[in-house]
Amino acid sequence: MPAANGRIGATSLRFAVAACQTDLPNPKDRAGIHHAVGHMLGMIDRAVIGYAPFAPVRLVVFPEFGHAAPIYLTVEELHDRLAVPIPNEHTDRYQQKAREHGVYIQTASFLEKDARYPGHVFNTTCLIGPDGLLTRYRKVHPWIPWEVHTSPHDLPGYDEALFPVGDTEIGKIGAATCYDWLFPEAIRQLALGGAEVLVRVSAYMDPWGATPPMDWWTLINRCRALENLAFVVAANQGARAEYYPPFTWPGGSMIVDFDGRILSQADPGPGEKIVFAPIDVLSLRAERERRRGHHMLSHLRMEAYAGYHQPMYPGGLTGDGKPPTLAGNDEAIASAKERFTQGPALQARAQT
Repeated sequence: MPAANGRIGATSLRFAVAACQTDLPNPKDRAGIHHAVGHMLGMIDRAVIGYAPFAPVRLVVFPEFGHAAPIYLTVEELHDRLAVPIPNEHTDRYQQKAREHGVYIQTASFLEKDARYPGHVFNTTCLIGPDGLLTRYRKVHPWIPWEVHTSPHDLPGYDEALFPVGDTEIGKIGAATCYDWLFPEAIRQLALGGAEVLVRVSAYMDPWGATPPMDWWTLINRCRALENLAFVVAANQGARAEYYPPFTWPGGSMIVDFDGRILSQADPGPGEKIVFAPIDVLSLRAERERRRGHHMLSHLRMEAYAGYHQPMYPGGLTGDGKPPTLAGNDEAIASAKERFTQGPALQARAQT
């Protein structure tokens, strides 16, 4: 299949993005990942070629768990049956597709294993361009207590960037995954790192989807866009309930501009969908340069946030770097809640 846009406008900062939500059966072992990747490569063809008459698609984004969901309750089972190293044969296939079309791909998340951190599993999404793997983002805030992926933050001696930003010919791109977005601090780190396009790779379930009264999905995406003066491209899981039980998945993938306006959004509900919208990074840069009011990035009073000077959630209760467990997550949550209730008193003492 020939590239629809080739390298036309390859250096332009005015282009289109596509958020692709998937509806795929979840594999029980890593052998099933190959089929999922093949399907998503086909979705890239459809997005790039189908929308070529309207605008060149240069960024394609996929949801969390598009390759495999963490269907096992222990990290040992995930490590044994579903986890893969990165780079791998699948990232190679994405790179070939990126080179074919001259696009950038934010992959669906992989369950990743890394020989440097034996026994651990990360929830990882990769930004891949025509020249290869650009960034690897490992979910910093797993959805506890159910997720037993390791947060890189919790590993003693971990020295890689927690919030990497890819500097590309189409702008600066930063990604974070699902629950990360409920922490404004996480997305703010990407923006402070220069990100102009914020990518949300997500498997957001009901009832916190795109419909009132609990439309957290829409609300949070719009808030993170406007408070960071950045575009948001958010791809959500659209799997049917029988594919990813016990939850149902509301889709609603969307693209938001830097003032929080929704440019395009899929109708709520499961199913495979491609959401398309043009964005203008040059316009964003001009707005960041000329705006004096509502420029929250430059108006931050960093030293005012005394609450951040005290640790809250204990990433590793023992500090020995062992992989998480469901029981360990519950214990850590209890410890964090106790710290939270003590927080005001600690802050009051610090200010006297």
